[in-house]
Amino acid sequence: MIWYLIRRILMLVPVFLAVSVVIFSILHFIPGDPIDNLLKVGSSPQARVAMEARYGLDKPLPVQYGIWLSKVLQGDLGTAIVARRPVAELIAQALPHSLRLGGLALLFSTVVGVGLGVIAALSRDRWPDRAIMGGVLIGSTMPSFWLGLIFMLIFSVSLGWFPVSGARGWSSLVLPVLTIGLGGTALVARITRVSMIEASGRDFVTLLHAKGLSPLRIQLRHVLRHALIPVVTILALRIGWVLGGAVTVEVVFARPGLGTLLIKSLSQHDYPVVQACLLMLAMAVMLGTLLGDILQAVMDPRVRAALA
Repeated sequence: MIWYLIRRILMLVPVFLAVSVVIFSILHFIPGDPIDNLLKVGSSPQARVAMEARYGLDKPLPVQYGIWLSKVLQGDLGTAIVARRPVAELIAQALPHSLRLGGLALLFSTVVGVGLGVIAALSRDRWPDRAIMGGVLIGSTMPSFWLGLIFMLIFSVSLGWFPVSGARGWSSLVLPVLTIGLGGTALVARITRVSMIEASGRDFVTLLHAKGLSPLRIQLRHVLRHALIPVVTILALRIGWVLGGAVTVEVVFARPGLGTLLIKSLSQHDYPVVQACLLMLAMAVMLGTLLGDILQAVMDPRVRAALA
């Protein structure tokens, strides 16, 4: 198990390097640069050259990438060109908002998704099963930004139950959490249902029935435990995607967070901030994948036997 963990961590190194190259390259191929937001109208070409030299933008791209990567590996995310503040400070202010939103959305999708999946599996091919699967299918096809606007129109504008935007108090989290969490709920519910139905056909379930255990106890205590293995793996993989989904939802609800910081920095072509935000999101996906593999190995004896 220890060697498996070390091997999985080492596998993330080339992935991290490849992602860093992609992030750095794409930003510099986009037309425009942060100097456009710093220079005054009518500034001379000499002023632009001096400004580019000041921020190291006059060097070749491979050299700029090497300098940036070396600083990142040392824990230095650089200084925002437009905001003129340390990037780490900007992210430290924005990240807690995104983590709170993403964490609550993941918790919501886990609890509600597993609950709906269990109900659907226990009532297989009956009307509760069809209703739940139809509902989660509709929920999974709705874009998060559109769903957020609908929620805002109904529950904020029409009913006045929740704030339209901002981050004042827990009530302002309800609609964003629902917006992000519903897509995950659909996925978790489908996987839970399929896993429980598959686990119900295994030999150990027949043995439990032969011992005289009640069907409900067998389903909730034994079948569900086996069915949660793929669910936990999927939830770990969704950690990074939940943070990524928070980017769009934060903009829709005008919430402070990593998404708002990323969009604002993109409009200003503030390279250090955008690179750091994208790198944080990519690392969240990679760490979520690693966590999913580890949890699967811990929970599934077959995986542990294969690693032994």
